[in-house]
Amino acid sequence: MPKYLVIVESPAKAKTIKKFLGTNYEVLASNGHVRDLPKSQLGIDIENDYEPKYITIRGKGELLAKLRKEVKKADKVFLATDPDREGEAISWHLSQTLKLDNNKANRIVFNEITKNAIKSSIKEARKLDMNLIDAQQARRVLDRMVGYSISPLLWSKIKRGLSAGRVQSVALRIICDREEEINSFIPEEYWNIEAEFTLDGKKKPLVAKYIGKNKSKEEITTEEEATAIVNDLENAKFVIREIKRGERIRKSPQPFTTSTLQQEAAKALNFSTKKTMQLAQQLYEGISIKGHGSVGLITYLRTDSVRISDEADKAAKEYIGDVYGKEYVASEVNQNRNGKRVQDAHEAIRPTSVSFHPSEIKDSLSRDQYRLYQLIWKRFVASRMQPARYETTSIRIEGNGHWFATSASKLLFEGFLSVYQPEDEKEEILATYETLNEGDILKLSALNKSQHFTQPPAHFTEASLVKTLEELGIGRPSTYSPTISTIIARRYVIKENKNLYTTELGEAVNDILVKAFPSIVDVNFTANMESLLDSVEDGVVAWKTIVKNFYPDLMEAVNNAHEQLNKIHIADEVSDEICELCGRNMVIKYGPHGKFLGCPGFPDCRNTKPYLEKIGVECPSCGGDIVIRKTKKGRRYFGCSNHPDCSFMTWQKPSNHNCSKCGSILLEKGNKLVCSSETCGYVTTDTDTKIDQ
Repeated sequence: MPKYLVIVESPAKAKTIKKFLGTNYEVLASNGHVRDLPKSQLGIDIENDYEPKYITIRGKGELLAKLRKEVKKADKVFLATDPDREGEAISWHLSQTLKLDNNKANRIVFNEITKNAIKSSIKEARKLDMNLIDAQQARRVLDRMVGYSISPLLWSKIKRGLSAGRVQSVALRIICDREEEINSFIPEEYWNIEAEFTLDGKKKPLVAKYIGKNKSKEEITTEEEATAIVNDLENAKFVIREIKRGERIRKSPQPFTTSTLQQEAAKALNFSTKKTMQLAQQLYEGISIKGHGSVGLITYLRTDSVRISDEADKAAKEYIGDVYGKEYVASEVNQNRNGKRVQDAHEAIRPTSVSFHPSEIKDSLSRDQYRLYQLIWKRFVASRMQPARYETTSIRIEGNGHWFATSASKLLFEGFLSVYQPEDEKEEILATYETLNEGDILKLSALNKSQHFTQPPAHFTEASLVKTLEELGIGRPSTYSPTISTIIARRYVIKENKNLYTTELGEAVNDILVKAFPSIVDVNFTANMESLLDSVEDGVVAWKTIVKNFYPDLMEAVNNAHEQLNKIHIADEVSDEICELCGRNMVIKYGPHGKFLGCPGFPDCRNTKPYLEKIGVECPSCGGDIVIRKTKKGRRYFGCSNHPDCSFMTWQKPSNHNCSKCGSILLEKGNKLVCSSETCGYVTTDTDTKIDQ
């Protein structure tokens, strides 16, 4: 009887696949990559046509020896690593390391770990795809060139141990640009006016928002304007001038891609991108389900396609028809991807079998595995259901030439909402006003004016950053999670209450990269590089052509940066603080958590202290010095040097000036000063109080 060997990446995947194959199949795991570029050097032979110098990863020797023994016994070897560039590259490295000949090595790919998928993949075994492998080699080599060329520059400029990456540096710049936009944002005052009307037979009043005069939208920017409008409406007669009734549909969602899964898991479950991918990997590779053994519960988790196989589509629609009714089954499916290039080799992320209902297998899953699987299952089923339908009512009311508007909706048919409602699209459903007609006179019960201020752009969250990276074409499904994890691990960015904030260290790294390597951190350049890697995968461009065009420009920029930085002597700033161990004036140093005081006598004297940087402004609460402080996670704020006795703090830099309206301290915002009181809204550009540029 012939012997076959199947090699996968992980033991969990091996266990799941093993149960689908006969006794003449041996399934073993490589535990990820077996070869890589060396850590101690660039690992690319520049003189020899940019040839990579791969070495066996330390600690893999014993495992490879075991694999070689099994290869000798086997009549055929099936390389069953993940169905993407990374997986193809792992299979290629295994083939090279195990010295498999073309007749013995067979590449098999499957989108889900089920019996049918595994059996079918073995029947359709193919040779290794060098285009996929070369696309991965190009990415790995480019990333290595950027990291090993630019990181030493950061060591000399800031501190050792820092790193720069081709994609992570762009992600950092995007976050820094948003922080700068937020910090320079000047809030603008505006007012809203709402009218409340009493309706016969209804407890709740009809509330309408002010539009303006003559139906045209009008901005109210001051309290005086709002008061004048309210006064003008004091004795007005309010008449319904327009009523429009109609229907609208709310389309069913598309099944998850990697990006949308990470975004929705962050919003609905508060999972980080890293946690989402770890849990999804477990669900994909196989979970032990009571009565079924090890089962792969979802399809491959790294994809940007919303395509679903005909078999899965049919099964989902049959399930929906049986459980919810024929009227809930979608007649057509929402597959719009806005014309973007999609690597359609994979399906969307879906359950491998719709019959595995989350509630039925809940006891076999951990709490977080269950929550993520339930999210994926519901989204997939919803994607095969009819849209939700609403009856809508839009009302326009006129009083003394002033116009108000309101709208309401009533759910007529819930469609996919019976299964799933996206976290950021939940809406309040109101009853429509069936008894109202055009020409009806309404009874005014209240007229309310309220002050508001425009808000700055929101801080990035992991979810919104993933969405932005995808929209800009930066990175691919496999890179979103490691990119975000890296910039957080390096402390360039910290995460507080879901929001991402740049640290002082992150700002310093970004400043250097923007000045010295503008193309490396340019959004368009990085997106274009991703397109070139896609071209390698398509067999249109040779991977070494990309590297040859990239490396000389990179080295020129590195050399120029080294020359420019060498001309700038950055000496440690001397402080007034005296070292109590040796009597020297302590100097300001830069560490992974920002600035600190260190003794210039190092290494003879190793004394260090926290550095409280004064900004030359007195605390408005106690008269002490305002200093720059940091939260435990590294986010900068301004607080009193007398903390904890004084609790004054603010995220924006305080100035030496007070508000002429309310007396509160003014804060710096870009080139203006803004009142620190949230209810004041005072802004000044007066030359007597403007910020020194």
